[in-house]
Amino acid sequence: MAAPAGSLVAAVLAHSGRLDKEDLGTRIGRLSRRVEELKGEVCNMINKKYNEFLPSMQSAEDLVSQVDGLSSNIDLLKAGIENEVQRDLNVAVADFTELKQQLERDTLVLSILKKLQEFDTAIKEYNTALLEKKYVAAAQQLEKARNSLKMLESRKGFELKILKALGTELTVQTQNMLYHLGEEWQTLAVWKLPPSKESSSLESAMHSELHLRTVPSKEEEIAGPPVASVLQAFAVLGELHAKLKIFGQLLLKYILKPLISYPSLQPFTEEQSDVFILRFKSTEPNLDHSSPMEVFDKIKLIFEVLHKYLLNVPLEQPVEDKKECRVTLAELLGDMIWEELSDCLIQNCLVNSIPTNSSKLEQYIEVIKSTEEFEKALKNMQFLKGDTTDLLKYARNVNSHFANKKCQDVIVAARNLMTSEIHNTVKITPDSGVALPRLPDPGAGDHLKMQTTSKLLHNDMVNLENKTKLSQYTFSLPTCRISSSVEKLMELAYQTLLEATASTDQCCIQLFYCVRNIFQLFYDVVPTYHKENLQKLPQLAAIHHNNCMYIAHHLLTLGHQFRYRLTNILCDGAATFVDLVPGFRRLGMECFLAQMRVQKGEILERLSSARNFSNMDDEENYCAANKAIRQVLHQLKRLGKVWQDVLPVNVYCKAMGTLLNTALSEIVTRIAALEDISAEDADRLYSLCRTMVEEGPQVFTPLPEDDKNKKYQEEVPVYVQKWMTFKELMIILQANLQEIVDQWADGKGPLAAEFSAAEVKSLIRALFQNTERRAAALAKIK
Repeated sequence: MAAPAGSLVAAVLAHSGRLDKEDLGTRIGRLSRRVEELKGEVCNMINKKYNEFLPSMQSAEDLVSQVDGLSSNIDLLKAGIENEVQRDLNVAVADFTELKQQLERDTLVLSILKKLQEFDTAIKEYNTALLEKKYVAAAQQLEKARNSLKMLESRKGFELKILKALGTELTVQTQNMLYHLGEEWQTLAVWKLPPSKESSSLESAMHSELHLRTVPSKEEEIAGPPVASVLQAFAVLGELHAKLKIFGQLLLKYILKPLISYPSLQPFTEEQSDVFILRFKSTEPNLDHSSPMEVFDKIKLIFEVLHKYLLNVPLEQPVEDKKECRVTLAELLGDMIWEELSDCLIQNCLVNSIPTNSSKLEQYIEVIKSTEEFEKALKNMQFLKGDTTDLLKYARNVNSHFANKKCQDVIVAARNLMTSEIHNTVKITPDSGVALPRLPDPGAGDHLKMQTTSKLLHNDMVNLENKTKLSQYTFSLPTCRISSSVEKLMELAYQTLLEATASTDQCCIQLFYCVRNIFQLFYDVVPTYHKENLQKLPQLAAIHHNNCMYIAHHLLTLGHQFRYRLTNILCDGAATFVDLVPGFRRLGMECFLAQMRVQKGEILERLSSARNFSNMDDEENYCAANKAIRQVLHQLKRLGKVWQDVLPVNVYCKAMGTLLNTALSEIVTRIAALEDISAEDADRLYSLCRTMVEEGPQVFTPLPEDDKNKKYQEEVPVYVQKWMTFKELMIILQANLQEIVDQWADGKGPLAAEFSAAEVKSLIRALFQNTERRAAALAKIK
């Protein structure tokens, strides 16, 4: 501690150099004393802390020694446990496990023995109940035995050979029970069916009977109601559904469906001392189909009999706590057969009762009420549940069904007309019209106001129209013949649209589009169904052409006539048939043009046998050419007859003119192509051409009256394009060179109008020998 003090002093002295020596000594003394004091205090503090630490260290050493002792004791105890206690514990666990397994085996054996006892007891009680004809109790005991057996069989790893024997015994007893129940059921409800397998005829239905036992025997009176006992026993055994299904199918097949299908069949009941008999008798039917009210009464009678004598039986549930959920046999049978019975009533009864005329729809309310009463009666007898069935829904939806049935009937009638013979025709004149009742006046609206306004303007204003008026027949269909079936088809369309005007909106729309479907069906059916005849028979092709034009003519104004009398939805431009017009016109024209092509082909084929009209000085060649000409004329005359009074006059003349023009054009082409024509050849060719000119116009006979046909025969050049060309060819065949040159007249004569210069030169070279005169004539043809 001295060295630091001296250093401190030296530092102070060095720092305070200005202090004098006396003050410095004094201060050094004081500092030295202070240092000594501090040194003493430090020593005292160290001694004090040491004195306090020494007891703590001694306590810690004591604790260490104690811990070492405890650790030694723990090691001793652990060694003891591992050597002695663990061995005893393992022995105890092994003993406990063995005892537990033994307890489980004993418990299992005890439960199996208990189930075997229950099975045996149930079989014994079953036999006792069966002897006493307590069928429900017997069936319940069988179910108990079955449940016990199932429990035994479910024990995995524990199989008994006796279980197989028990299962066999249970099966035997169940079949024995079912046999007795079946015997009882056959006495309760006895069917007497016709011997033949055919059950759909009226005669077979007449031989069907159902006998229901009404009075039980004395033994059964003691045991309880026989019907309830037997049916409840079937229910317990799970066989009721199968038995009831068979009964329901027989009921439908031999009783319910015949009553619906045959109006003359009437149910006849007979009650004897112990049996109730249900059989049938036949009466003379007033109509082809029974009214729904009559059918409902018949079916209701059948269900009343069944409810009274057979089906009013509550089926007790196996669990006693569910007595409020008991279901009757009638409800079960209703669930099984109602859907099929409802469909049969709809298809064979209600469908036939749907009105065919909207005026009879109001009368259908009686059918709806009758259907409601019928379903109410079945619900009271518990055959039906509380929900509305498809039968009543169908009856209430009469407007939709009326529209559907009407549309179906219309389409069927239309198709029958389309597939009928085309050749049965009627004559249509400009004065002809569809037989249609007077339409009602359109309702009030803009259209009516427009008419009223136009009338006022017409009365107040000066008439400025042209005095020259169109004929009243300007826009009429020309006189022709159409199929009577098409006329009826158009009448059907008008009548259907008229029906639509008096129907509901939805029905009106359906009927309108049904009429459209008629014409679309015609477009598809007629060309396909009559395809072969339309290709082979020219007259039918012409009639089909007229039919299509007739329909197209009416379609132009059909929608407009009914536009303001249909529902508002259709009044905004939707009620139109104009879009169908081009298709019908095209359909008629394509069919007739196809027939025209066939006739043209036959004409050209016949002229091909004329040996190109060459070497007419050969008798054989001349005969062949003459025959070809005669055949062509005969074909044209035949066509003129079959199309006579069928096609409109203008169409007839154009068609005959086109075919005659084809023949003349072919003859001109072949003669003009000849390279050498002798004088004799020219005379014979002229003779053949003269035959065509003389007899060709005679094929124009559009009308049955001969005196009226002369007008059209004189107008042959109008319809035959090559007529004048043909006559100029005849002139060339008989003319000399000068006459031909004169006919040419420097390209301004009649010959130049029909032949080209090259064709005339070719004919001159063929007709005349090569001379100077011919050369001069050829020089003038240019």
